[in-house]
Amino acid sequence: MRTQTHKMKVVMDEHHSHLEKFAGFFERLDEGDQTIEKLPRQEIEHYQLQAINATLNHVWHHNRYYRSQLETNGFESPEIGNLDELALIPMLNKNVIRGDKEKLLCVHPKEIGQVHLTSGTSGKPIYTAYSLADQYVYDLLPKYTELFKETEGDVAAIALPYEFALPGLGFQRLFQFAFGTAVLSLGKGGYMAPIDKSLELMKEFQATVLATTPSYAALLAEESERCGIKIGEDIPIRKIILTGEGCSNSFRQRLETWWGCEVSFFYGSTECGVVAVECSQHRGYHVAEGHVKVEIVDPDTGLILPYGKSGEIVVTTLLREAMPMIRYRSGDIGFLQRSACTCGITMDVLQLRGRMENMITLDGEAYSPFVLEQFLLEIPEVGMWYHLIPLPNEGLKIEAEPFRTTLSDEQLAAKIKSHMATRIGIEVEVTIRHDIPRTYGKATRVLG
Repeated sequence: MRTQTHKMKVVMDEHHSHLEKFAGFFERLDEGDQTIEKLPRQEIEHYQLQAINATLNHVWHHNRYYRSQLETNGFESPEIGNLDELALIPMLNKNVIRGDKEKLLCVHPKEIGQVHLTSGTSGKPIYTAYSLADQYVYDLLPKYTELFKETEGDVAAIALPYEFALPGLGFQRLFQFAFGTAVLSLGKGGYMAPIDKSLELMKEFQATVLATTPSYAALLAEESERCGIKIGEDIPIRKIILTGEGCSNSFRQRLETWWGCEVSFFYGSTECGVVAVECSQHRGYHVAEGHVKVEIVDPDTGLILPYGKSGEIVVTTLLREAMPMIRYRSGDIGFLQRSACTCGITMDVLQLRGRMENMITLDGEAYSPFVLEQFLLEIPEVGMWYHLIPLPNEGLKIEAEPFRTTLSDEQLAAKIKSHMATRIGIEVEVTIRHDIPRTYGKATRVLG
């Protein structure tokens, strides 16, 4: 009997990509002990133009949908002459790709190394395919050593979803392969690491960095008190990276006080990966301009807005081969600023203002839930778990929990009413609850 042996191997050196030429660009930065973080704007924008054109050429030859969109909009070749001409390319809406795993795919299915997907809470999920090169080469080429100072001496606890989601696996790759950091793959309250065991693991292995969502960071802090674990002593966390949910600066400051360490934001998405990261100055998010080009557009007209004007955040990925995102409409609201940060980073600064779909209209004015949270948590007696409930005729009801206070429920409700009336100019209804449910998933702040 004759047997056949099928040998399977993955050799990264045998992989050829349209983006290989950019490896040399980042290698030269490494050799000069530089990162893209502090390059002159002209050099950053020159790199971005080259990367966008390489991506356009890639999708032109490997994706029917992208090519048809470009040709319909008058492109005879896959190239723009300057970054302003990016506006000539049609934007990509979520609904076009929702539930379709191949519409944007630019490689053969056998080259897919990982599949991620969104939760699909507002419809069918969005599937995102990564090649092995996307995961282990291009995702790690641009380094941000000012924004991430983790080393092989750190132990990073990753309390983020791992099941098909990008955040947990993305941070694990970043810490392990970019910094050589040991990782505790905690997930969020799963079977192998429920919240009490997660805390014990963080204590046992002396975790120094925590990557999680704002609400789960609060939940871990709460549970540590019930478990008799002293944060800062039993668990020597020196930095927390928040992602997966937005929150206000007040919420972040509460976490800093509770955990006794620096807390910074990371803004990204399953579709686009890393988009922007907050530095220690906490004056906005520096756009990860090695990975993405960010534009701000008027959500109604699609016109590009200048620095300082709020609009929808539109993202183009620069180093993606399996499923590039070109002018992807994020649904998030924000504005860009030129960097004048004392940290020395020259990458543009992004100020986030929340999601378009979550805006709350009160007396004719639209408010981000983050802004309302900022005002609410200015009251020290209010806890970090609450609900915002829009009412008919543009009113608002707030359900809030007390936090380490001697005030009666009636006194606290009156204090909230008075403070919010001062802040937003309208009277709100207030209910004090002692049983607002905790969640291991994304916290639900707005009801109804």
